[in-house]
Amino acid sequence: MKWQGVFPALTTKFHQDGSLDMDMFFKNLDAQLDAGVHGIILGGTLGESSVLSLEEKIKLTTETVKYINGKVPVILNIAEGATKDAIFWAEKAKEMGASGLMLLPPMRYAADHREVVTYFKAVAHSTDLPIMIYNNPVDYKTLVTISMFEELADCENIQAIKESTRDISNVTRMRNRFGDRYKILCGVDTLAMEELVMGADGWVAGLVCAFPKETVAVYELVKAGKYDQALAIYRWFLPLLELDIHPKLVQYIKLAEQMAGVGTEWVRAPRLTLVGEERVKIENIIKRGLEHRPVV
Repeated sequence: MKWQGVFPALTTKFHQDGSLDMDMFFKNLDAQLDAGVHGIILGGTLGESSVLSLEEKIKLTTETVKYINGKVPVILNIAEGATKDAIFWAEKAKEMGASGLMLLPPMRYAADHREVVTYFKAVAHSTDLPIMIYNNPVDYKTLVTISMFEELADCENIQAIKESTRDISNVTRMRNRFGDRYKILCGVDTLAMEELVMGADGWVAGLVCAFPKETVAVYELVKAGKYDQALAIYRWFLPLLELDIHPKLVQYIKLAEQMAGVGTEWVRAPRLTLVGEERVKIENIIKRGLEHRPVV
């Protein structure tokens, strides 16, 4: 695993009746691969993992691994409350052919420093798959601190960090402390260009689900030092990227996928599709983006 580039956190596609829509999922996946993404992530927040059954998660993962056939790495997200369940999914991911894991701290229980480190080490020791730690204290209430990463550094397969603290300076802070020991991928769409400029290695992206070519273009232009060209796309993109930092990011991004022709808006309860003034507001943001979409 290089842990570099654009890694879409893919949405899970449903029919209106709530059943999995693998045809639409693969249509979107083709758009991601055609745009040149560097890996894909399954089972995250955008993937509505919390409302998928065990059988559905297995079906989604195994069929994706088979469909991609080694073109890019397939990363499975693990967000569990029990250590044994996290270890189960780490082992199952290897069995299903996943290339790596994205691992959150324990869910629902506010674990302390010792408990978080012990949890991460238990999962890391249960598998040889490479792991990216998802550090998102804003949404998940647990900050993975530098001192925690110091204790995790002896786990060779803990290799990367999805940096979602909302603190851009944390990229520099981590670099100053660890050098290149950990790869850093920005996990907040609205801070992506800023963190890439500051030395982040990649971007775990959300609006890429609807706008894959533009997302990859921003990444590649920044890495090529073509900041003015990247900034022109990024300024167009920002109103859309802000859809990623709202509690209804799943509904917003799925609506964007539908309007861009690479998805459907169907979600699973308790989420509901958008209605009324809220729907009009989000549709107008997406329409403006589509009307002024840059050529990349």
